[in-house]
Amino acid sequence: MADKIKLLVAVLLVITGVAGFYFLPDAPTVVRVLSVVAGLVLGGLVAGMSASGKQFYRFALDSRDEAKKVVWPTRKETIQMTGVVMLFVIVMALFLWAVDSILLWLVKLAMGQGS
Repeated sequence: MADKIKLLVAVLLVITGVAGFYFLPDAPTVVRVLSVVAGLVLGGLVAGMSASGKQFYRFALDSRDEAKKVVWPTRKETIQMTGVVMLFVIVMALFLWAVDSILLWLVKLAMGQGS
């Protein structure tokens, strides 16, 4: 229950920060933007203290660690695969153009407009 209250307070802080942006139309833009930033930071801190927030933080760290394990292709592999994709796109474009042209010709022929 306390976890839900913390999350609710966090959401309310974010909403208050955003509302401050609109309720201070005569204030300098810096103050209005700082209102939003403060709401986001305070909301994030309160949410981070909840069990869900801690769980999300651990998930984010694990995701970062997994992203570091990714093996990126070499420059040569990237260029080769780009070439393969471009060739496939060209071949498919020509194929679809041919099918479209044949179907158009057949429809015109069926409607008596063929030459």
